[in-house]
Amino acid sequence: MVTSSVLGFPRMGGNRELKKATEAYWAGKISAEELIETGKNLRASHWKIQKDAGAGTIASNDFSFYDHVLDHIQLFNAVPNRYRKYNLPAIDEFFAMGRGLQRAATESSPAVDVPALEMVKWFDSNYHYVRPTLQDNQTFSLATDPKPVHEFLEAKAQGVTTRPVLVGPVSFLHLGKPDRGASVDPITLLENLLPTYIELLTKLKEAGAETVQIDEPILVLDLPSKTKAAFKTAYAKIAAAGASIPAITVATYFGDIVHNIDVLPSLSAVSAIHVDLVRNPEQLDTVIAALAPGQILSAGVVNGRNIWKTNFHEALTIVDKAVEALGADRVVVATSSSLLHTPHTLASEKNLPAEVAGWFSFASEKAKEVAIIAKAVTEGVDSVKNELDANASSMHSRATSARTNDPAVKERQSKVTPSMYERLSPFTQRIAAQQAHLGLPLFPTTTIGSFPQTKEIRVARQKFGKGVISAAEYESFIEKEIELVVREQEALGLDVLVHGEPERNDMVQYFGERLTGYVFTNFGWVQSYGSRCVRPPIVVGDISRPAPMTVRESKYAASITSKPMKGMLTGPITCLRWSFPRDDVHQSVQAEQLALALRDEVVDLEAAGVNVIQVDEPALREGLPLRSGKERDAYLDWAVKSFRLATTGVKDVTQIHSHFCYSEFQDFFHAITALDADVLSIENSKSDAKLLKVFEDEAYPRHIGPGVYDIHSPRVPPQEEIKARIEEMLQIPQARAALDQP
Repeated sequence: MVTSSVLGFPRMGGNRELKKATEAYWAGKISAEELIETGKNLRASHWKIQKDAGAGTIASNDFSFYDHVLDHIQLFNAVPNRYRKYNLPAIDEFFAMGRGLQRAATESSPAVDVPALEMVKWFDSNYHYVRPTLQDNQTFSLATDPKPVHEFLEAKAQGVTTRPVLVGPVSFLHLGKPDRGASVDPITLLENLLPTYIELLTKLKEAGAETVQIDEPILVLDLPSKTKAAFKTAYAKIAAAGASIPAITVATYFGDIVHNIDVLPSLSAVSAIHVDLVRNPEQLDTVIAALAPGQILSAGVVNGRNIWKTNFHEALTIVDKAVEALGADRVVVATSSSLLHTPHTLASEKNLPAEVAGWFSFASEKAKEVAIIAKAVTEGVDSVKNELDANASSMHSRATSARTNDPAVKERQSKVTPSMYERLSPFTQRIAAQQAHLGLPLFPTTTIGSFPQTKEIRVARQKFGKGVISAAEYESFIEKEIELVVREQEALGLDVLVHGEPERNDMVQYFGERLTGYVFTNFGWVQSYGSRCVRPPIVVGDISRPAPMTVRESKYAASITSKPMKGMLTGPITCLRWSFPRDDVHQSVQAEQLALALRDEVVDLEAAGVNVIQVDEPALREGLPLRSGKERDAYLDWAVKSFRLATTGVKDVTQIHSHFCYSEFQDFFHAITALDADVLSIENSKSDAKLLKVFEDEAYPRHIGPGVYDIHSPRVPPQEEIKARIEEMLQIPQARAALDQP
């Protein structure tokens, strides 16, 4: 019998209950007990949704109040001493690592001032995880009342037998880093970690867990030999625990494991191997051939990363092939990855066009999809004939819809020429023209762009959306907000100003709402990091710009100051990556369409007197294929061309900036250089200056702007800390030569 499984479920709740409760706790409006109760209620609700959907295996320990990797840092007592020394309650210590903590002394407690741990992208997704930060003398021990055991028992008490999810020991260490001042290679700590890991597995078995899902997603990466060898060490010791631990499913996702197929013999004692057959269906034959006798294949055929309905015909073809090779008892129909990356449920969406809504499937619906596919294989297609027919109808509707194709867009794309990727002059000529025109000091200062979205701004936007206030009233309100921000920056002495973006709801959604080819949800929230949720727009067809999107506000802001005003745009790759893209057209085609739309906007901003324009591309690294080779080279080629197509239509005096936050670009620095941006702004406040250190080895030929203030944390860095960071920057010769803004 073919069974089904869901590798993980979104955490926030259908109405972002977790976000609201977490932020209320941070603000002191609810107690820790109330926050914990909210989490318990959400977990119960999510388990019930999956059970009612018919999913065979349901995950536990996929829930987190901030980040699942951060959970494991605390679970294994790998908390750096700078957090432990304050003897904070566990929940406060947890949040301090995630977002930093700054608290004045009281009669009962000392002052606390600690920055957050580094936060980086989870593989090629827009989810951010907190990076394990390890010491030279690192030890591990299991937390009291381990979270995975606690939540398994919680589900069991509600009549749901779950499969606890753990970050695998090899992935946990490989994704970690040595703490500042430490020199330890994290993977060498494996022998220290494994006893704690086996102790946890033993406790899960004692609690009644029959199976455990161990996520080892790094198997889709190019791995050094010592990391590959670590799998043999780790899983030999886990296997040696025998019947004292549950059966193990090792899960991989976001790529193929063919290049690491030699690791599979090291996993021969585990019960099942999960692979992502949405991202890489071609790996099926190789993986089947490499399975150990009796080992189960968990076939990830329902997309955990996008919102399109599963094509049941294509999924059944893959599953049938696996069943033919292995037998029904050795195949599980599964989501390709955790559903963390998808919205909660399509049922909440009442305003989507009926035709378009029929093309989508969110997390709750995807739980049903795995059950339907498993039933079709086990009981025959007639047992789910209605569901299969409805699915086929949706596939046909989307393929033939007039929404997807715009001949005018395709015609314009056909006329893109090589000269459209080039600025008029090389950087040395441009920068001279820019310095003469802009009149900036040696070390100009600026901010990345957006100022806080206040309650007043949100209320005004809601009133405008509901028709309570007119367009003229709303525009007047926005102008007043812009003037407040401009005057504040002038008072602070900043050199390049921004208008603060009070009119914008999100750096991608705002643009999507002004482009053709997009549709939008009301409740399609997805966690990005911590309590931060985004509502990605959905690309359903060809993209174009009917009218200017940002010119009015930027032109007004420039008119009320004598200082340079910076126009703010989101780049084509980030607009694409932070949307749910089409899966029927290559992403390079969609990126080029976005680039042409943004090119028009850049030219219009320049014509309006805005001669500093920032085109942010924080998702450029996120989109990078996880492995080196032809696929990565091809991506960088079309991604760089898209950025250049968007930005090269201006005169030499217009200075193009780009911004990258929480991106590790050491391994594709040549592509960053190829963007030909006049100024490159990077995150430098949270990553121990490691990004800046790239300039020790690579000579960036233009200007850079290393950031000194972590805007993702409520902590206010002392002036001495900012000064130290600036002095640190100036120790790097290449950076000092290129430095344009602190």
